[in-house]
Amino acid sequence: MKKKSGAMGESPDRLNVIVEGSKIVGDFIAESNVRIDGEIQGNVSSSSKIVIGPTGFIKGNLVCADADVEGRIEGILKVENLLSLRSKARVSGEITTGKIQIEEGAEFSGQCKMSNFSPSAKNGSKENSLQEDVVY
Repeated sequence: MKKKSGAMGESPDRLNVIVEGSKIVGDFIAESNVRIDGEIQGNVSSSSKIVIGPTGFIKGNLVCADADVEGRIEGILKVENLLSLRSKARVSGEITTGKIQIEEGAEFSGQCKMSNFSPSAKNGSKENSLQEDVVY
């Protein structure tokens, strides 16, 4: 996953919104921020942040830079930086993330792997190659 230079992906006028009552069947790919209050049956990926609102539901894999989850996800989550599970979040599947924040009341069923990997760590330095992933 490659993040575009500059703050274009973070700009509020570059926000994709899937509103409550909407349903997407198939993969959804975006370069900017995404807010999901509807349902997606398929894989979701973004080089920016994804917010899943309280009525949002993803049945498929999620790949993004950051994620803030209040709704439900069933699938594999790969979050490069911070994954926040809010108190009403319901996640079933496998998580790989750099950092995780879980509020009291959030539900998670599956595996969580904390990864030190980042695209900038690809430089092949000996120090980076010695870092190991931690499995909880």
